Amino acid sequence: MTKAELAELRELWRARVADFRASGQTGAAWCAAHQIKEHQLWYWVGKLKAQAQEQSASKPHPRFIPVQVQEIAKDAHTSLSVRVGPAVIEVQDGYPPDLLRDVVHTLAALC
Repeated sequence: MTKAELAELRELWRARVADFRASGQTGAAWCAAHQIKEHQLWYWVGKLKAQAQEQSASKPHPRFIPVQVQEIAKDAHTSLSVRVGPAVIEVQDGYPPDLLRDVVHTLAALC
């Protein structure tokens, strides 16, 4: 079988498998209606699925997530509110990270 004939056969079965899936019928019922041997259908279902998985695994799929960036004025002070139980800690720019960690651990133990 030439490459062209093999490609044509693949396309024929790709169309048949798509038709089968869209039909909502069982494999046996669809094959009987189309005069196709059921084992052929299941062979091609498996073969096409494996090919799709190979192609999917070999190509990285970039995923993009929309992001909105807000510019903050350089002279503006930013703050972060941290809630631990009923306590709220407002953290300003330039906070000492060790102090924040100690305060959060202490509040967590008390709350």
